[in-house]
Order: sequence, then structure tokens, then C-alpha cells
Amino acid sequence: MHEIEQFDDTVAVLGESPIWSVEEQALYWVDTIGQAIFRRKFGDSKATKWSFDEEVGSIGFWRGGGLIVAFRSGFYFFDPGSGERTALVDPEPELARNRLNDGKVDRAGRFWSGSLQEGDYAPVGNLWSVDGGLCITKALDGLTIPNALCWSPDGSRMYFADSPSRQIDVFDFDTAAGTVANRRMFARIPEGKGLPDGATTDQAGRLWCANIDGGRVSCFRPDGSLEREIELPVSRPTSCAFGGPGLDILFVTTATKRLSTEQIDMQPWAGCVLAIKVDATGISEPQFSAPGLPD
Repeated sequence: MHEIEQFDDTVAVLGESPIWSVEEQALYWVDTIGQAIFRRKFGDSKATKWSFDEEVGSIGFWRGGGLIVAFRSGFYFFDPGSGERTALVDPEPELARNRLNDGKVDRAGRFWSGSLQEGDYAPVGNLWSVDGGLCITKALDGLTIPNALCWSPDGSRMYFADSPSRQIDVFDFDTAAGTVANRRMFARIPEGKGLPDGATTDQAGRLWCANIDGGRVSCFRPDGSLEREIELPVSRPTSCAFGGPGLDILFVTTATKRLSTEQIDMQPWAGCVLAIKVDATGISEPQFSAPGLPD
């Protein structure tokens, strides 16, 4: 059995993109629909919140301080100290209905984010990467709800899910070039156990995936076999990340989006960040860098 605690009682509409800062001993995460970024350090009485005027899909750490952020309107640098953000590049200026979603920094320091068309979820989304020279590259297209981005500890494999497929895929990843090849199925979420959402890997190469609408986190071995499932007191977990002083706490973001008032009453931790002590050790988050801004 795993002991599950409430790490923070901030209620998000769509909590996402948890990342742990080793330097600050703090967890950052976002409320995509609530248009906010949060940070809570160990020992803080409550989270710090930064609000924006558009959706926040995902975040990554910027080498030298600050964050790279995938907003609806593109990639930005955000300085939590001043609260200022700086526009970097918009990968989809012609697709006004799309917004950027799940994202992460790869082992070589590029930031990746997928896009989606919220509402009817037409298959018009793309998977983008942006490098230190602010050059953007499209890796995949025809996507519906891109999620589960993460890399093996050595960076040789990239994991990805188009959530409605209930399937997590794996690619051979060229770390130097930032390219993917040889797409194949890694694991599949059985019907009735939700859809694959945000994911992360640990030092042993296992993949941990939040199963939205499945009320659980699934842990897969490097060969794709299911090692365990952690059942949660909420039905809509959205993403997960390792953190804490020993990188052995699994933080899980959750959502209230699409839950009825009655369902929320039955799930008082819905929308909050959960913390689970596990017998696994995570990997510190890679950092993004670009000229002209902190490095």
C-alpha cells in the first residue's frame, strides 16, 4: 500500500506539468484552464501563484533561473522574480484554435510541447521542439491530445501518447539531433482504467503515467510490462513528477474539469496536488537555455 497525502490544497481546474526544483526544493505546476503557475517550497504555508491572460500548457526550467512556458500563444520565458514574461516563438500562428499542451525539456536541453484543438479535439495537433537557438521543429502531426512526453534515463528513448488511443508509444531518440524514429507501442491502458496523460521516468527506467478518468497512476517496466498501479482518491489525475529531498516522492497533479458538483463533493482532493512516497528515485529535471536571456 502507498500512503497518499495532499501536498497542496490549491484547487485547479486542470492541474498539469509538475516539475521539481532541486535548487529551490520546490514544486512548480500549472493550472492550464485556470491560467496560472504555482510554486510551493517545502516548509511554505501556501503556494505562490502567478496569473496570466491565457492558458498555460506546460513549463520547464531555464538554466540560470526562470521558466520556459508553453502558453496558448507560443513559447515564452517567464521570470518568477519579476513576474515578467518574454515572447520567444509561436509555432502555430495560423492555428488560432490550437493551444500548446503537455511539455518537457529533453536530456539535451530542448523544450518540447504538443498542441491540441480543444473542444471538438480534431486531429490537427502537432508535436514541437524548440532548441537553444529558438529554432522550432515539428516532430509529429495529426495529433488529437498529445501527452505523456518523457525520456529514458539515458535519453535514447522518447515516450509519447495521443491520449484517446489509450496507447503509450516509444521512439528511438537521437539526443544530438533531437529526432525520433521507429515508433512502436510501449504499453496500453486497458479500457475502464482511463487514458494516458502526463508521465515521467525514474532512475531504473520505469515509466509512471497518470491515468486521467482512471483514478490511478500506472508504473511500467522498461519492457512495457505493468509493474504496479497506485489507486488514487480522485478520478482525474493528470500528470506526475518525482521530487522531495530524495527525489522519492511522486507528486501527482489532478483536475476538477468535467466533474459534477456531486463528484467533487465525493472527491475533496480533486484539483489538488497529491504526494506519494514510493520505492523509486526520480531524475532531476533537465534545463533549457537560450542566448540573450538567463544562462
